[in-house]
Amino acid sequence: MRLLLILLLVSTLAACGFRLVNSGGLPPVLSRVHIDMQLGYRVSEPPVETALRAKLVRRGAKIVAKSDKAETQIRLSNLDERRETLSIGVDGKALEYRLLIGVRYELLQNGKVLLPADTISVSRDYSFQLDQILQKELEEQQLREYIQNELAELVLLRITSGLAALPAQAAAQIVPAN
Repeated sequence: MRLLLILLLVSTLAACGFRLVNSGGLPPVLSRVHIDMQLGYRVSEPPVETALRAKLVRRGAKIVAKSDKAETQIRLSNLDERRETLSIGVDGKALEYRLLIGVRYELLQNGKVLLPADTISVSRDYSFQLDQILQKELEEQQLREYIQNELAELVLLRITSGLAALPAQAAAQIVPAN
């Protein structure tokens, strides 16, 4: 009886189109891709780029180091990280902040724009207390990394949905990378 109930539940979930996040494959255009992060001088790779690479690899893409070897290129630019003060206490010191991180992205194939440039941003609010400054600085750094990971997920979702929405004629002209 339990087995029948489990089979019924699994078939119902499969029939309704349910699937886990990141469990689907990528469009053929993204099977071989180069990520181009256009920023000024940085010592390390921004977390949004690292997270996007990891998400693409996890879903079956091959990341190519040089853009001339990859037919498809995801170009990230204008990484904007801001901290805004939301509230100030009676002593004139900040009590709450908002972290706002945005990035501009576009998808190119063989130098031609597949998906035009668009900007996406994510923000989170957090409280700040001077007597816990070390913990709050660590919390802010972790929040920055979390937001950039979320940005990478949103960029990938927008790219895959944008590719799915391309007209049939444009999709026929897209040559999958080998």
